[in-house]
Amino acid sequence: MKLTRTEKAAAAVLFASGDPISAGRLAQVFDCDEAAVHWMMERVMDYFDEEESPLQVLRLDQQYQMSTREEFSQPVRKALEMKKNQPLSQAAMEVLAIVAYNQPVTKAFIEQIRGVDSSSTVNMLTERGLLEEKGRLDLPGRPVSYGTTAHFLRSFGLESVGALPLVPQSGEEEEELDGQVRMEKV
Repeated sequence: MKLTRTEKAAAAVLFASGDPISAGRLAQVFDCDEAAVHWMMERVMDYFDEEESPLQVLRLDQQYQMSTREEFSQPVRKALEMKKNQPLSQAAMEVLAIVAYNQPVTKAFIEQIRGVDSSSTVNMLTERGLLEEKGRLDLPGRPVSYGTTAHFLRSFGLESVGALPLVPQSGEEEEELDGQVRMEKV
């Protein structure tokens, strides 16, 4: 497979950016509609796969980003002297799940579900780029609402939050059977 000059230019834009770029922005750059951008980016992704390139293009909801493939992460980190990421705590995973499935949400909403102060966890996840402020609600105190980021999608290998597993319906019981967990009615 050969890429067209425009497809090569799209790959160059992603490479130069380093950050995710929306399909809408790419459509403006290449003077086309978003459907054409998605088709073009699918071809670029297929090209990198066929060539077994150390690079890949990720689709993150309605954005695209170029990155290295996971199998090359160790030498890249070593070369860039990046610190190894610390695993997320149980509390951080709980907060991420609450936000991912209910976004945008406030700290108060998260704390209501968890039953504990979650300010430090939300702040840490924001610092790590997994959560971001999505705006302020028109309520007393104008609380900040939070949502997940493209970095969250990339970190968990998701194309969009729509790719998250379905939440079990209420009434199902949480019990561990042959490695499967079910939700228990409280």
